[in-house]
Amino acid sequence: MKYAVIVFPGSNCDADMFHAISDALGEEVEYVWHAETDLDKFDGILIPGGFSYGDYLRSGAIARFANIMESVIEAAEAGKPVLGVCNGFQILLEAGLLPGAMKRNENLKFICRPVDLVVENNETLFTSEYEQGQVISIPVAHGEGNYYCDEETLVSLKENKQIVFTYKTNVNGSLEQIAGIMNERGNVLGMMPHPERAVEPLIGSEDGLKLFKSILRNWRETHVATS
Repeated sequence: MKYAVIVFPGSNCDADMFHAISDALGEEVEYVWHAETDLDKFDGILIPGGFSYGDYLRSGAIARFANIMESVIEAAEAGKPVLGVCNGFQILLEAGLLPGAMKRNENLKFICRPVDLVVENNETLFTSEYEQGQVISIPVAHGEGNYYCDEETLVSLKENKQIVFTYKTNVNGSLEQIAGIMNERGNVLGMMPHPERAVEPLIGSEDGLKLFKSILRNWRETHVATS
């Protein structure tokens, strides 16, 4: 499986994401600059955290118009797995690939620490290696991670089982303590916590590695076992 790590001016978690795929997962991965326009050769798309375009205007609002985003949307429409972490999640919201919006943290402070997450749905291509209801430890690092959506959208998220992760406790004021959601089709996931920073015991947790293993397992079952 070959992954693309999209890099915008201001991305600062791209190397962490690259390391997680190349060294911890052992799969092929390349950086793709935001000005590029072709993602056809990649099987999975990863949008890392950071401060794309300095977070000017609004987090993710400028990155949404980068050349590469049309190809990201095409990849999502083709059914390829697309993962956005932190600023990547904000970009997916701005691009309309996921519903809702992101506000400043409830306490108006930047939060950077490990947090406990609850796996709300393990029947996804991103979470099949976890147990339903499993509590995992993954770090957060954000100032705008307070997820919000209107009541109609929240009902839809629940009915379609699109809420994938919640915080075990109130971390940032997110509606219903939502930490990660996916699209209705189930191939686009946005999450504020950083699974790429939890892939080996040396850095405090390897709970995030199962997310990448889940993507790989799904891809192999779909593209290798049937080929």
